[in-house]
Amino acid sequence: MFVEAVASKTDMTKADTERFLEAFLDEVTTQLQGRNEVAFTGFGTFSTSDRAARMGVNPKTGERIQIAATTVPKFKAGKSLKDAIKA
Repeated sequence: MFVEAVASKTDMTKADTERFLEAFLDEVTTQLQGRNEVAFTGFGTFSTSDRAARMGVNPKTGERIQIAATTVPKFKAGKSLKDAIKA
């Protein structure tokens, strides 16, 4: 459904739209893997955040467990996007 909507708005074929979207997502992923921000003015910014190692609790057993440090993706919505979806 998303691919069809983009294809109709851009006069591209569905196949071309799919290739573009796959390349776009692949490049955003590559940039985030390199710890780079990807910003689209008004829409938002994709970035990464480091989470420190911490202690947690296994909800089934109540046993304390060590949760490893990790890097996670983040998205911060831009003003235009926020304004567009306000109720």
